[in-house]
Amino acid sequence: MKPVHPNPVCRRRLLSGLVVIAGSLGLPSSVVMAAQALSSAEPAGQGFRVRHTQGELSLPARPQRVAVFDISVLDILNALGVDAVIGVSGDIFPDYLKQYAGASYRKLGSFFEPDFEALNAAKPDLIITGGRSSAKYEQLAKMGPTIDLHVEQARQTESVYANTRLLGRLFGKEAEAERLIAKQQAAIETLRAKSAQGGKGLIVLVTGGRISAYGPGSRFGVLHDEYGVPPATTQLKVSNHGEAIGSEFILKTNPDWLFVIDRDAAIGRQGAAAQVLDNPLVKQTTAARKQQIVYLNPVNWYLIGAGIQSMQAQIEQLIQAYDGAQ
Repeated sequence: MKPVHPNPVCRRRLLSGLVVIAGSLGLPSSVVMAAQALSSAEPAGQGFRVRHTQGELSLPARPQRVAVFDISVLDILNALGVDAVIGVSGDIFPDYLKQYAGASYRKLGSFFEPDFEALNAAKPDLIITGGRSSAKYEQLAKMGPTIDLHVEQARQTESVYANTRLLGRLFGKEAEAERLIAKQQAAIETLRAKSAQGGKGLIVLVTGGRISAYGPGSRFGVLHDEYGVPPATTQLKVSNHGEAIGSEFILKTNPDWLFVIDRDAAIGRQGAAAQVLDNPLVKQTTAARKQQIVYLNPVNWYLIGAGIQSMQAQIEQLIQAYDGAQ
């Protein structure tokens, strides 16, 4: 099989801060936590109480003008068909989100450095942060009603499903949210059946000629934790930036599958991951000999990561890789 280039199902609920939306009716906390029942019975035009990763917010009505400072949230809103987005941050958008690069949407700075003047001029009735922009939550919350939908990397699918349900309820897209989640859960089951029999895997990120490896519980640990790929090593430290390694480590670990993220390509630079890994040491690995080096779509994995659409694409690419194995 030639290298593939860009192209557990959740059984427990995330109770600690991402999911709960209820009508702002003065309901007791025990009822507020029963988000599923309340959302399905919520009258149109009622307000909302939103619990999120940095607190709780009451909204008087369904938001009509939303400023988004996280591309994963933008991914979910796009998948749900929400048309309330009026402003976005960042300047790199994948093809399926290209519309947000257009003049119809106000540009609100970067994830790390919001343009507060542009945000003030946009007059949103809801601001959403997450991921890279979570650190700016407190500053942005001074500008208007703000919620933070940061994803817990150790429980990525739960967090993404919670965010999808939250946004679905908030914008009256509950049925679409459940359809997206059900489709993804089925795809994960399919993937796990294949990955369990496919041998051990190692996921690495390459940038500027340097290699970093990630294990279970780390930034890209969803590969092992929830997509079911057995780790080639359990000795890697859990880290958002990975553990710096060389080709010698890859040979010593000798994965059956080597999954590669080219960070430079993700951020619009000339990618060179294939050249970095094209060396005698890596060529001795089982992954190379079986042609099981998979170049993951870097936008889906690095740039977006925790969007409902980006995750679906991750899963489908992995299924394709296993289906093409010798």
